[in-house]
Amino acid sequence: MPLSTDHSRAALDGAHSHGAPEARYASSRAERPTSFDPAAIPVPRGREEEWRFTPIKRFRPLFDLEAVTSGTATGSVSVDVDAPAGVTVDEVDRGDARLGTVGAPSDRTGVVAWAAFQTATRISLDEGAELERAVRVMTVGHEEPGSEGFIRPAASHLLVTARTGSRGTVVLSHTGTAALTQSVEVVVEPTAELTLVTVQDWQDAAVHASNHRVRVHGGGTLKHVVVSLGGDVRISSDLGFDGEGGHIEAFGVYFTDAGQHQEHRPYVAHTEPHCYSRVTYKGALQGEGAHAVWVGDCLIGAAARGTDTYELNRNLILTEGAKADSIPNLEIENGQIEGAGHASATGRFDDEQLFYLRARGIPEVEARRLVVLGFFNEIVTEIGVPEVEETLMAAIEKELELSGLIEAREQA
Repeated sequence: MPLSTDHSRAALDGAHSHGAPEARYASSRAERPTSFDPAAIPVPRGREEEWRFTPIKRFRPLFDLEAVTSGTATGSVSVDVDAPAGVTVDEVDRGDARLGTVGAPSDRTGVVAWAAFQTATRISLDEGAELERAVRVMTVGHEEPGSEGFIRPAASHLLVTARTGSRGTVVLSHTGTAALTQSVEVVVEPTAELTLVTVQDWQDAAVHASNHRVRVHGGGTLKHVVVSLGGDVRISSDLGFDGEGGHIEAFGVYFTDAGQHQEHRPYVAHTEPHCYSRVTYKGALQGEGAHAVWVGDCLIGAAARGTDTYELNRNLILTEGAKADSIPNLEIENGQIEGAGHASATGRFDDEQLFYLRARGIPEVEARRLVVLGFFNEIVTEIGVPEVEETLMAAIEKELELSGLIEAREQA
């Protein structure tokens, strides 16, 4: 069942809520403290399991509730929506009873985002609607960091609801420069089919933490797509079910450049019978100090009989000096399941693929380029939104130019 919120206390009572300020971060994602009260989730020091990979200094502006509340009021980040017929869009204040019903934040950036926003953007696909084009939510940052870093960090809150029987796509784009902590609540009602795509294409100096809290009702289908290309990002996606027969596919694509930190933490909680999930993330890294982190967790609860789930992460290292951390975790409390598994791998170019291409007269540099494009194309084509797929492949081509492959080809 959905978790409920008492807005008068701004704190969660219910499953996985520990409440006390002295609560410590648990290694199990299922046992993390969750709360709407900033006092219950302390500022991380970097040694906690949830934060040990994250560059704390870069994300520190997003831990400061007072600074984020003040920065949000200045308009350092703007949000605009372009929606077709069949979609209701409005701004609601933080006391709206529809907000906070999916679940409570589970980390410091999430609880600060909840406490600091003043108005939320609500997007609702009307019951039975089939959208002729995607809803576009454009978030633009207007804040450049100074010598002391970001002085106007901001928060935003978005609620996306796919009503019963609806079908459509919502694309969240992020551009410009800002320090932003963001909450995205997603509700997929019975028999609805929603594709949610979030694209992080920030300028290099941007810092973005986003907490996605998702509930798919019985018979609902969600395709959740995360694309990270620019800025320092940390995307934590809590994906859960409410009712039998839910379906979630979660895809991720990232290209991490020199000095960038891109961190993705998908978590699927199977607590209902006969639900299906697939999590597939792929990333490429290039340049000194490029760091990608993927922590994929899946819980199969005691009541989740008939679960079918699998999670996969692949990382391709293009140059020296780049590093990828990949950690899949699977918790099983029920032996009556259809299937469960996980896999991850990090490596360089496949020598057999390169040999195959070069044996057919393709120069080495071009062969490497084709291998990278093929590595990504396998997952990009699963997104199912042609305009997003085309934009993404073009962005990957641009990143490859920065890797020096194009330059080397021109010199050959």
